Amino acid sequence: MFPKNLPKTPVVLACLALSLASLPAAAEEQVLNLYSARHYQTDEALYSNFTKATGIRINMVSTDDATLLQRLRSEGAASPADVVLLVDAARLWSAETGGLFSPVRSAFLEQRIPANLRGKDEGQGSQWFGFSTRARVVIYNKRRIKREDVDTYEELGDPKNRGQYCSRSGAHPYNLSLFGAILEHTGPAATEAWLKGLVANQAREPKGGDTDQIKAVASGECGVAVSNTYYIARMMRSTKPDERSAMEQVGVVFPNQQSWGAHVNVAGGAVARHAKNRAAAVKFLEYLATDEAQRYFADGNNEYPVVASAKIANPALDALGPFRQELIPISVVGQNSARVQQMLDRAGYK
Repeated sequence: MFPKNLPKTPVVLACLALSLASLPAAAEEQVLNLYSARHYQTDEALYSNFTKATGIRINMVSTDDATLLQRLRSEGAASPADVVLLVDAARLWSAETGGLFSPVRSAFLEQRIPANLRGKDEGQGSQWFGFSTRARVVIYNKRRIKREDVDTYEELGDPKNRGQYCSRSGAHPYNLSLFGAILEHTGPAATEAWLKGLVANQAREPKGGDTDQIKAVASGECGVAVSNTYYIARMMRSTKPDERSAMEQVGVVFPNQQSWGAHVNVAGGAVARHAKNRAAAVKFLEYLATDEAQRYFADGNNEYPVVASAKIANPALDALGPFRQELIPISVVGQNSARVQQMLDRAGYK
């Protein structure tokens, strides 16, 4: 690289040392180590576009939420993670209280993302930020159930719906977050009585995921269930005849439109506590709050954007229509999950 016959004077040697010292910095590739519990193929376009815009390459570890959190705990300060993406308020709360995140102060994120969709802020910035939401709505069999009998969450536990209710496990984070929201709205006594009503109204023991609940309602095995909206939108956009047929058999209700609004859950991201590439991590979180990234969440994965200015083109979400959503802090919903689990045990909700 350098001529071999250069005179070895002190000045020349100093210049050579400076030149050689600068080579690694110039050649060093910027990287971001991402731990993600999101398993959506459309997210690949998000990561690719971020790299094109910034030159920062993403190394991703993708697994389920529980495994991801356990990995972060076991790695401790040696963890290479810079950014952590999780789905569900209860999981974000668990990671936050477990000391796995590092607070972020960003004027851009604070301006773009509503305060109720951020983690705790004790003066140093928020622990995490929500980047997309999904509403937890009621689905009902149009042949068996009247819409007006299931247009609130409370009615799902009413004796008029005895033998009609199906659900996934009560302890699943999606349900823990919904039940945590109900606890915040109605208080402990009313919430526990409602959970006992849900158990009394079960058509079968809890099993399966949200898509299974939709299909069970469509077939008549159940009269009513709850589901996250992105599962519903996915089936509405499906090319599979059986899934499109199932959607023709069910109605969808955004509950509690005359009171506090439909419960919304969140997918969010945070800077890992021991991030080695913190500047790149903050830049990535800010990128997820741009209009471009928000459109990917909506159009690619049927989630609702959190940024008001984002314009989406998703026919299924458009068909579901506008709705009133609850405004309680999503961090409080996650915090309530431990109390809710105790209530589920007492109610016998499996």
